[in-house]
Amino acid sequence: MAKIIAVCNQKGGVGKTTTSINLAACLAAAERKTLVVDMDAQSNATTGLGIDKNDIELSMYDVITEKTHNGKSVGIHDIRRTIEFMSFLDIAPATPDLAGAEIELVNTMAREKRLKTVLEAVEKDYDYVIIDSPPSLGLLTVNVLTAATSVLIPVQCEYYALEGLAELLNTVHLVQKNLNPKLVIEGALLTMYDGRLSLSREVAQDVRTCFSGRVFEVAISRNVKLSESPSFGRPIIMYDILSSGAKNYLTLAKEIMNNE
Repeated sequence: MAKIIAVCNQKGGVGKTTTSINLAACLAAAERKTLVVDMDAQSNATTGLGIDKNDIELSMYDVITEKTHNGKSVGIHDIRRTIEFMSFLDIAPATPDLAGAEIELVNTMAREKRLKTVLEAVEKDYDYVIIDSPPSLGLLTVNVLTAATSVLIPVQCEYYALEGLAELLNTVHLVQKNLNPKLVIEGALLTMYDGRLSLSREVAQDVRTCFSGRVFEVAISRNVKLSESPSFGRPIIMYDILSSGAKNYLTLAKEIMNNE
């Protein structure tokens, strides 16, 4: 059965999607069969892996809201695509339509468990499922946390880095108590780190204090190549394998595999 990792932080711009794409690609490069589930209506994980949103007929919106197509309910197996340049990597794409899913799910029975039910149909096909969460703590994020076995929290090394984390951790605890008692914190991941700056070092220390013993050893350095790669629809290891960003994410994947 797959290990399902939710990459989650309601604060935008922390490297959530960058981490989802590149962690998944590095796991796939290690020949671990991996699925990326794009649960963010901005669908940046989808485009970041080279999928044109205009070419998507069915998406996670159709799956999560139980739409029908050709007389049958749309399942995740109907929408997943194998990334053409990485045979061990699949994606369940998103489109902006996903933004309307929260409203449509309000009156749905067991609405917090829709994604969990969806993934049960395919999790035996994968070693890892990486879910890119929306930048909010709404119903879709609750779905993600309910479906996941662990949550990875990217934290940028900038001012206000810890802002909102208490609310996120409270949501995680509520999900653990009421919906998913097996959910654990995979770890906090320092992103946009620059060891030359005292601010980065101070924030890193604050995060390590806040998440005692649950911070990944590797930090994701600020890296121009890492910022460029999504515009080419490629993960960093397919864009510039020698960059510091590629080395960082390969190390992160190794940490996660070693923790199994």
